[in-house]
Amino acid sequence: MRILIAEDDCTTRKTLAGVLKKNGHEVLEAVNGAEALQSMQPPDAPDLAIVDWIMPEMEGLEVLRRVRAIQTDRPIYIIMLTIKGDKADIIAGLEAGADDYLPKPFDHGELSARVEVGRRLLEMQGKLIEARNALAHEATHDPLTGMLNRRAILNHLHKELSRARRHGGLLGIGMCDIDHFKRVNDTYGHQTGDEVLCGLTHILSESIREYDSLGRMGGEEFLVITPMKAGTDPASVFDRLCTQVAESPITTRSGALSVTLSIGAAYATAESTVDELLEAADAALYRAKKEGRNRACLSEERVRR
Repeated sequence: MRILIAEDDCTTRKTLAGVLKKNGHEVLEAVNGAEALQSMQPPDAPDLAIVDWIMPEMEGLEVLRRVRAIQTDRPIYIIMLTIKGDKADIIAGLEAGADDYLPKPFDHGELSARVEVGRRLLEMQGKLIEARNALAHEATHDPLTGMLNRRAILNHLHKELSRARRHGGLLGIGMCDIDHFKRVNDTYGHQTGDEVLCGLTHILSESIREYDSLGRMGGEEFLVITPMKAGTDPASVFDRLCTQVAESPITTRSGALSVTLSIGAAYATAESTVDELLEAADAALYRAKKEGRNRACLSEERVRR
């Protein structure tokens, strides 16, 4: 564990460092409050800090207040070290943001025990954060393909429209549907069908730009969101996706299978709504299917200029 010792007294600082290093911890040192505050800034902040109350340049209480004002998912565990032992002082230190309190002169065994308590709490905190992140990922991602799920991609579309509204940009969407996907499932089975969906996801992910977004709407239908500069031809963007998919056989347990996409594209200015965009893209997708599939059709009119 990385531990910061913020202590201006050299003897005390070296004694603390010796005990902590003996217990297997990596030790950082600061000799005043300003240096301590600098050392406690994300993303290189230590896991735990032992901070002296009385230090030059900035007192420990002020260091604590400023550190606790930093927004972070992984707050530092802070032990206040001081000769002050009155209850009022202890309360002041805890209210300023200390997690624990160690009086001077300190006992080596007590120091080690309090640091171990901090380590256990930090470990528990890390597990809770990991569990929260896992639940958040499950709530927003399709379990099969790993792509954003319907709710998440539509939320992202709302955000992109808001961004376009603020900056006056254009936004294109493409409703992508695998042609004759039912035949794949009926002929080769649903496991092969799942591999086709995952393979298509990989092709689309590799084909779109870094600032484009991709999500699975459900079944064999995907949504691509692509911010565009003025003058960009949306049809060419989605024509390229159709070509890329058609020319990229997907490896499955049933062998290499080729699939094609039909795409209904629509684009909008800042005034457009999500419902209008999706309705226009659906209409264009229906036309792409009707005209023979394996193609992208652009909505006949920009959605609300």
